[in-house]
Amino acid sequence: MDEKNWYKLKDPDEIDSPALLIYSDHVAQNIQTMIGIAGDAKRLMPHIKTHKMAEIVKMQLKAGISRFKCATIAEAEMLSETGAKHILLAYQLNFTKAKRFISLIKKYPQIHFASLIDNVESAKMLNDLFGKEDLKATVFIDVDAGMHRTGIAPEEIFGLFLQIQRLRNLQFEGLHVYDGHIREADFELRKQQGQTGFESVNAVKQQIMANSDLQNVRIIAGGTPTFTVHALNKEVDCSPGTCLLWDYGYDQLLAEQPFEFAAVLLTRIISKPARGLITTDLGHKSVAAENPISKRIFFLNLSGYEVRSQSEEHLVVEVKDWENLHVGDVLYGVPYHICPTVALYDEAVIVENGNVVDKWNVVARKKKITI
Repeated sequence: MDEKNWYKLKDPDEIDSPALLIYSDHVAQNIQTMIGIAGDAKRLMPHIKTHKMAEIVKMQLKAGISRFKCATIAEAEMLSETGAKHILLAYQLNFTKAKRFISLIKKYPQIHFASLIDNVESAKMLNDLFGKEDLKATVFIDVDAGMHRTGIAPEEIFGLFLQIQRLRNLQFEGLHVYDGHIREADFELRKQQGQTGFESVNAVKQQIMANSDLQNVRIIAGGTPTFTVHALNKEVDCSPGTCLLWDYGYDQLLAEQPFEFAAVLLTRIISKPARGLITTDLGHKSVAAENPISKRIFFLNLSGYEVRSQSEEHLVVEVKDWENLHVGDVLYGVPYHICPTVALYDEAVIVENGNVVDKWNVVARKKKITI
């Protein structure tokens, strides 16, 4: 197929719209690019919240990646079913979720599970629940690197570590450092901010090792924006996620990251309500809508347009070439934010060389699978 039109289906009439298209060859290339940036598949703990699909996990396993990060019990269960060896539930558990997590651990005893804590009350809760099951909870301390969403300040880490050491049913494994607030377009500035913020993390790592019998303190760092920053530090593991599918928002922001679009939305013109306006079936329920109206979707086969409004089932676009566009025409677009967009779809349509070859369930979009 013409490289310029790589995203177009040879027979789009076989697919209803709106639809989530996944280009498996681009996913495979993004996996290899991710490994190349990290230098070794063993340094990677990719987040699966972007795609939530077992088939993509299998592709990563085949490429040598065996450790994964997730945000929900459903995502952890999907990973367990798929064959992951190490799973970090990168979320602090409440009492009810911790009981579900224990059920998952008991069902898959061969898998190494871990979760996050950032306070002693949660640590004690885990210690008590796991103790009742004669289990040990492996934990990472969640570090607030400046995002101020979860985690504790670096100067408080050592104190929490000492308290964890006194809890017999907890096993400390390392530090989790998510710096999602660092999103500078300029790589050198992003690198400077990321490395500066890490100085205190490295200091507390040394403090922990100097005051314990631990030979190493594992550090899991960053997401996609700081992936290329933390990849330079061989002492940390990296956990990018969005780069597996990529989106238009990061493509515009992270110029040094050579990932390919692997997810595209197929939509159709369903009305031409007034001269200069077209309406597609790409509503709030079909593409992530948290960004401003101008940053929801980037159309690959439409130029000279401006998105005017969106509702649950409709997206209204002002176009220059109105007369040459017709009701029923297919448009292809890349979301600005792919992660919440994927979560809107039950299944993805898999495309190879312009042909539909399979459909993959977005299994972990569910709040609950079985546990």
